[in-house]
Amino acid sequence: MVTIDDVRALAAELPRAYEVLVRDRVKFRVGRIVFLAFSADETVMGFGFPREEREALVTSDPGKFLMPRASDLRFNWVCVRLAAISPAEMTELVLDAWRMVVPKSVAAAYFASSPRPAAPPARPAPAPARPAAPPPQA
Repeated sequence: MVTIDDVRALAAELPRAYEVLVRDRVKFRVGRIVFLAFSADETVMGFGFPREEREALVTSDPGKFLMPRASDLRFNWVCVRLAAISPAEMTELVLDAWRMVVPKSVAAAYFASSPRPAAPPARPAPAPARPAAPPPQA
């Protein structure tokens, strides 16, 4: 079982990341951007994740992952129950969320110097939206 202290230990070593307390909730930021946030009881962790992929993630394991609250649906965000993930899964989720908010050069330098395994593969950029086809001319 993963705890907030496990996440804290990992996040503390990430360049530019820092912990804040907002309305009695623990959050981790890079600059002003939040990449991790915990529920008040510290059992659920919200983390940065591509909006386009979150529904598939939640559907793949609804006992583990859940959608963010309605007010957070506009953000690149999803949530996970800490008791349902392994330390390895936590590490992957935290590193991916952090990598979304730091410059690529910072992430590359961290992964190059870290004793951790190689950086998880970067998620491909989402395909640009196609413009709607013009209506047929009569």
